[in-house]
Amino acid sequence: MELTREVAEKVLAQQPFSVLLGARLTAFGDGAATLELDVRPELQQQNGFLHGGVLGYAADNAITFAAGTALGPEVLTGGFTISYLRPAQGLLLRAEARVAHAGSRQVTCTCELSTVDEAGATRLTAIAQGTVLAARR
Repeated sequence: MELTREVAEKVLAQQPFSVLLGARLTAFGDGAATLELDVRPELQQQNGFLHGGVLGYAADNAITFAAGTALGPEVLTGGFTISYLRPAQGLLLRAEARVAHAGSRQVTCTCELSTVDEAGATRLTAIAQGTVLAARR
C-alpha cells in the first residue's frame, strides 16, 4: 500500500503527542517530508530555547514520514541520531527530511531542522539521520 499525503495527514492526526505539539505536515512526497510546529512557551526549556526533545520528536517523525514515501504506511523507526548545532529560537520549527537510501525493507533518511523568526529568516539548528524499517506483523 502506498503512503499518500492524505493518509500521512490522517496518521499524523491519530498521534496524540503530535496533536499536543500542534505538528503539521507541510510537504510530502517524492522521498521527502516536512513537518512544522509553532514554537510556544510550554515547548521551551529554562533558558527560553526550544527543548531538545521537541527537536528530536520533529526529526524522528519527519524522517519516518519521508521513509514512508518509499516503504508505505507501516513503518517503525529503527534508530536516529541528532546533532544540535545551536539553540533553537524563533516562531516556527521546520523539520525537512529526505530519503538518502532506500532498500526493500529499510530506508535511511537525513533531516535538517531549522527555525523561522519574525522576519521569515531561517536558521539551521540541528541535523539528524535515521533508519526506518518496514513493519512486519
